[in-house]
Amino acid sequence: MTDTQTPVRSAPAPVRRRSKRVSRPSALYLLPALVFFGIFAALPLVLVLYLSFTDWTGVGTPGLIGLDNWIRLFQNQAIWDVTWTTLLLTALCWATQTPMAILIGVWAAGEQRNRAVLSALFFLPLLLSTAAIALLYNRLFDPYLGIGRGFEPLRNILGTTSGAITAIVIVVGWQFIPFHTLLYQAAARNIPKVLYDAATVDGAGRWHMFWYVTLPQLRNTVVTSSTIMIVGSLTYFETIFLLTNGGPASSTRTLPLEMYFRGFKQYEFGFASAIGSVLVIVATAISLLIVRFSGFGKMRSTLEGL
Repeated sequence: MTDTQTPVRSAPAPVRRRSKRVSRPSALYLLPALVFFGIFAALPLVLVLYLSFTDWTGVGTPGLIGLDNWIRLFQNQAIWDVTWTTLLLTALCWATQTPMAILIGVWAAGEQRNRAVLSALFFLPLLLSTAAIALLYNRLFDPYLGIGRGFEPLRNILGTTSGAITAIVIVVGWQFIPFHTLLYQAAARNIPKVLYDAATVDGAGRWHMFWYVTLPQLRNTVVTSSTIMIVGSLTYFETIFLLTNGGPASSTRTLPLEMYFRGFKQYEFGFASAIGSVLVIVATAISLLIVRFSGFGKMRSTLEGL
């Protein structure tokens, strides 16, 4: 009787999986954008920063004077007053435009009757130029020929500090709220309907749905819109220049307007370049702070938590 032994089978060799290479576009595709950014953004910024260390009147060769313009900038009380006015207008524009843009954007994303027609009429200011809008409202606020002629509270709206600031906020909001409304409208349309269905089952009303469902889903859009709005408010020029020209007195003079007066009225291009450099630094710092403290950089999707 012979013993039969079962042959020992060796373990199968591990299967080597081929790693899939992710094809990425060549870095050369970035070259046109980098060249465009370098010529029209980076190079002008470098030149402005260089001019801020010079004493240049716009004619001849700029002469280096070191930090004189910067020291003068921070020691000038008028510049601090102008900076306060700039920050005040920025805060007021954000505080008025953001709530209205959110409410109108959420409404425009619905299915109300005639919504498309009303939205199209509301977005018309986006088609007009800033200069045309400023001139239009300058005539409307004229104390003798405008709407204030028969309504005393608006008769001298551009003649007082509070009235002029209010007028600027109204004009800027009338022009730019439609743009931010478009952002919120697009974001509101992308909110999953299942969230509202779940809120309805839980017995939530319309206000609770807006506060606990819509607003949290618009978080990314609020950060984006606020960044655009704040940085844009810091650089408003045409509206203020044509509407109030910095008046009455210098109560509505902002940093961009002060930069214009210093450069093209007093021919202090070196000092004006220092003001422009401060504007770039402040706008960049505010943008980074918004992204940092809002957690925008860590967001991966508007549908977090689903």
